[in-house]
Amino acid sequence: MDYFETIIQLLQEVRETQHEAMEQAASAIADAIQGDHLVYAFGPTHAGILAQELFYRAGGLVPVNPILPPGLTTDVRPATLTSRLERMPGLAAQILAELPLEAGDILIVHSVSGRNAVAVEMAQGAKELGVFVIALTSLEYSRSVQPRQPGMSRLFEVADLVLDNHAPIGDAAIAFPNLPQKVGPTSTITGATILNAIVVRVTELLLERTGDPPVFMSANLDQGDAHNQRWLKHYGDRLTYL
Repeated sequence: MDYFETIIQLLQEVRETQHEAMEQAASAIADAIQGDHLVYAFGPTHAGILAQELFYRAGGLVPVNPILPPGLTTDVRPATLTSRLERMPGLAAQILAELPLEAGDILIVHSVSGRNAVAVEMAQGAKELGVFVIALTSLEYSRSVQPRQPGMSRLFEVADLVLDNHAPIGDAAIAFPNLPQKVGPTSTITGATILNAIVVRVTELLLERTGDPPVFMSANLDQGDAHNQRWLKHYGDRLTYL
């Protein structure tokens, strides 16, 4: 049960410390959606799980595009290739060149350590396009390590807005005697909670402003397909996963 207690404590820390940043993120995303712009989400290796959490999701926002480049997702074999590629300078520029990102859009970049080239350069490149960049990272972890490349910044140093997931250094949280490596990753749970809380707040803001937030309904509800088709028709040619 130590893991449950640890996660509950981390979530409480997030709730107490990240309220203002989450409110800023929700406001920026609501502004973008109200202006008919899109939200993009990216994270290399396991960080990409949260990009997948946000798109085509029951109870989630419709105008979300995941960025899932070949070689940077957990289904790659050998999986160790992902670690090599996320450290590769210049890869982000190639990814960005294939994306329809434009000024006014939002990019969420998830990287727990925030030290590898692809996450940092994705943020930098998107900002050059006029995109508002939100970093989801662990400040404690990221401040404890040096950037992977000499002279490179860390993700929290280049983003427009930082969300701290409060993951401990190394991500895992539970220590055992005579075992040098802690177990029990934390960042997926705290990160998903942060992002879904922001989705809820964005929906609330858009209800207040427009009365019609673009939110997916579960396709397994009888009325789900008809509800979703309306929004897919509006956004369909701009949703890259369709």
